Amino acid sequence: MKKLWLIPAAFFAVSCVLNLTGCLISDALERCVKPALMPLLCLTTVAYILPRSSGRLLPQETCHPRHRKREGPTSEAQWEGSRSDAPEAVVCRKNGDGLALLFCGQLFGFAGDTMLLGKGFSFFAGGVGLFLAGHIFYICLFGGRSWKGLKVWQWVAALAVCLALDTGIISAIGVNGAMLAPMGIYGFVLTLLMFSTFAGALKFGGATWWLLFAGALIFTFSDSLIAVRNFGTLSHFMGGFVVMLTYLAAQMLLAVGGARLVLGLR
Repeated sequence: MKKLWLIPAAFFAVSCVLNLTGCLISDALERCVKPALMPLLCLTTVAYILPRSSGRLLPQETCHPRHRKREGPTSEAQWEGSRSDAPEAVVCRKNGDGLALLFCGQLFGFAGDTMLLGKGFSFFAGGVGLFLAGHIFYICLFGGRSWKGLKVWQWVAALAVCLALDTGIISAIGVNGAMLAPMGIYGFVLTLLMFSTFAGALKFGGATWWLLFAGALIFTFSDSLIAVRNFGTLSHFMGGFVVMLTYLAAQMLLAVGGARLVLGLR
């Protein structure tokens, strides 16, 4: 059962190859395969996490002695008194919430991919909005762990750096007019995603957080290419193949890092 994830992973790998091939030779192939990418990645992620969770993804109430067997005291009073020594309920709730946030982030990625298949400003704006929602779920998952314990001055400094970075990227791309505000907001959320993962990498170390930071960084680069394509000049090759290559790499890194984070791996 623990290797069941290899089945959707294989379909995802084939879909990635077909999608990238379509970016080079066939727009119809690229558009046909793209909606399948994130559902397959999501299915792979869930199939990887669940067998390894060992029942630790249950809601908090199912960790109560009335719902599951556990060693030690089982009465209400004894259970309340022993929580500090055996915080299984907290672990169960945190892991379950983490899986839900990761799933939602990937689900909104799928919705954004599908919306961006349409032509026109409304589809572009809708796709950007859906991806923004997905990033917020990712930020809740990663920042919920990496932001704890930050002092006020650290928050102020981090937000100032994020704002400066966002302003620099938007200015370099050349966004202006009616799209300046929405793209500025989207860019700020992306910089918050980078900050959330980078703060975790500095605070906890380990491969998990560096994978997440790499994913957030590459995601920002990929979306910057899209912005340049829409608001500047960019070749078809760069606009299609490289955008999708970096986008897929970013989503895979976030999926691997997110799965490791939910499972408590460093």
